[in-house]
Amino acid sequence: MTAAWNFCPNCATPLQLLARDEDGGPVERLRCPACDWTHWNNPTPVLAAVIEYNGQVLLARNAAWPGRMFALITGFMEAGETPEEGIRREIQEETNLETHALELIGVYDFQRMNQVIIAYHAVASGEVRLSPELAEYRLYDLADVKCWPAGTGYALAKWLRSRGHEPQFVELPARR
Repeated sequence: MTAAWNFCPNCATPLQLLARDEDGGPVERLRCPACDWTHWNNPTPVLAAVIEYNGQVLLARNAAWPGRMFALITGFMEAGETPEEGIRREIQEETNLETHALELIGVYDFQRMNQVIIAYHAVASGEVRLSPELAEYRLYDLADVKCWPAGTGYALAKWLRSRGHEPQFVELPARR
């Protein structure tokens, strides 16, 4: 999903899909024909955490989501912070938990949202108090966690395998 850019932020000229030679040859991007401003549309880094809490995996449901899908804690990196600092902050902001251990699981593309996901395993403790962004949470035994076949689901699957559990994947409804 990309932002709708219609006008140049520098000079307000309508943007056009124009090809220019870049390092690998001609690339078509939204560009300003007047001042040559370019909308690069690069992927956004998103942080995600498989939170281990009291020996279980904590998954949460976003308040804006329809249905009852539970997922990893995720959030955007802020300028001036490392990915590790960012995921610790997100875990604290969204769940009120303190992170004691953090280990990189991997980096995953999520092209549908134009994101690159940096996923961590976090061991956390404290009293869960959700931010208004989250509607509810659930704790799962490792054997009962289901993965979704996209983005953070692949990170969760890799982490489960590292703990000796073969992941089970759910089928997502068809996109409209």
